[in-house]
Amino acid sequence: MVREVAITIYLFIFSLIFAFFKRFSLQNKVVFVVSFSENNQSIYKEMIRQDSTCRIIFLATEQMHPTFSKLDGASTLFFEWKNPVQFMKGIYHLATSKVVMVDNYYGFLAQIRFRDSVQCIQLWHANGAIKKFGLKDPSNETRSNRAIQRFKRVYNSFDKVVVGSEAMADIFKQAFGVEDQRIVRTGIPRTDIFFNHAKQTKIVQNMYKQYPSLKNKKVILYAPTYREKDLQDFQLQLNLEELLSQLKQEYILIIKLHPAIKSEIDIPSEFNHLVYDFSDYHSMNELLFVSDLLITDYSSIPFEYSLLNRPIIFYLYDLEEYLKERGMWEDYLEFLPGPIAYTTKDIGDIIRAENVDYERILRFSEKWNEYSKGFASKNIVDMLSDHLRNQ
Repeated sequence: MVREVAITIYLFIFSLIFAFFKRFSLQNKVVFVVSFSENNQSIYKEMIRQDSTCRIIFLATEQMHPTFSKLDGASTLFFEWKNPVQFMKGIYHLATSKVVMVDNYYGFLAQIRFRDSVQCIQLWHANGAIKKFGLKDPSNETRSNRAIQRFKRVYNSFDKVVVGSEAMADIFKQAFGVEDQRIVRTGIPRTDIFFNHAKQTKIVQNMYKQYPSLKNKKVILYAPTYREKDLQDFQLQLNLEELLSQLKQEYILIIKLHPAIKSEIDIPSEFNHLVYDFSDYHSMNELLFVSDLLITDYSSIPFEYSLLNRPIIFYLYDLEEYLKERGMWEDYLEFLPGPIAYTTKDIGDIIRAENVDYERILRFSEKWNEYSKGFASKNIVDMLSDHLRNQ
């Protein structure tokens, strides 16, 4: 109840400020409200490549601000109350821009209304989905009707929703309650680099220079998604000693935790040369390029990684519990592009068996990357340019 009151007050104040700034004229600007990096950076680079004449502004969380503030040709603002001056400037840009790009759920969208000529485009941070979200999130059963109506107003604010496949389009229609005419089938920008082999090679070479211990090794990337209980006190559910004892010395394990997790991993000193914590590394894609095998769970990472056609192991040690708490989109377990492990021993056994079904990975990639063919950023920037020219 207290939380709902706080949200109501916050949104009311936000709407008043937005309404004031809405009196100003629209400008030739594209505003990105960012919680994640890859999609937004890919579009920004394409806009720079096309020499776009519009102004580019990023409204970033404290975590994302350092990444986007380094970009030339764009302005980056802290979009949090802890920096009220920049936060107010951010609201001004939201109210006076012709295009607003969002990559997540942002509650303020429930309380404001853009002008009819403005386009609000949802560029969701994930290329595919395993766990349920939006209107299909099982936790909605415990939420108030007031909260559910707020969610619906946020989703109704999306003029366009970007997808990389019909499979994801179907999920968004259920999760956001959007009609087919609001779906844009451009592909997902963060996948463009997976079709640029020269760029991938350069990235891997630079990674080897920066982290020479990775060279001449088989790199295993463990990238689990978050659980609510782990956000403040993460416990690694992987027995490092047991796993490493099963593998040859040619393997190295790098761990990349979800950005929402605040804890650090305590790696025993005896494993310092075999296990590395890359949770703070800026680019997930770069870690995917340098890895030979991915271990994950309910994360969306496999949708991109499958483009590399490399082995994936799904470590679902808490499957039953997770199904109850978060839920999965129907039949997902039936077409996972890799084997399921429930224990650390299972993971070691699967790796040592080296029995990979590459055809299965390919079919998975073709389904979820249907429209992502290396030109998604260009497709979206062309769409933005058409809108800006006609307004």
